[in-house]
Amino acid sequence: MEIEDIHKNVKILIGGIPYNVDEAEFMKPGKGRAIYRLKLRNLVNGSTADRTYHSGEKVEEAHTTNFEGQYLYQEGEHYVFMNTETFEQLLIDEKLLGNKKDFLKESMVVSILMMADQPIDITLPTFVELKVKVVESGVAPKRATITPQTKSAVMETGYAMAVPAFVKEGDVIKVDTRTGGYVERVGTKK
Repeated sequence: MEIEDIHKNVKILIGGIPYNVDEAEFMKPGKGRAIYRLKLRNLVNGSTADRTYHSGEKVEEAHTTNFEGQYLYQEGEHYVFMNTETFEQLLIDEKLLGNKKDFLKESMVVSILMMADQPIDITLPTFVELKVKVVESGVAPKRATITPQTKSAVMETGYAMAVPAFVKEGDVIKVDTRTGGYVERVGTKK
């Protein structure tokens, strides 16, 4: 694949390791060949790298496939997902999930990225609804403050985060999986 064909979210191989192109910047200096600056994210360990290429250079495209997988349960250090089309089960190592495991709930459907027969990444829904299990007690309401008051809370998945002072145990809140931050309260479950 020619470097000119690279754009954001293309998957390429460097030294046999798959990378996602997070950013692709084209620069044409006054003299010489055009330069392509890429910000890359390693799909195996999540590290990032910057690479520069000149026009005419070739890169190897990573041949990947995506499928929808439903999260079933955790088994030791592995998470079990079921392909929603073939009903085959797939074990994904906890290390691959990283902090994404903080937002996984049973029956949640995610997008699983595969290279050959190996899972290399999962994509969560942008927002998830989580039940608040425990909230920090003893936060006294403050008056006439400019900044919103927050307190610590633990979600049903074990994820700890800051929530507004009005959130209480049993509330269901919407969480942004990209930032891990509070979005809004959506209800209360008994």
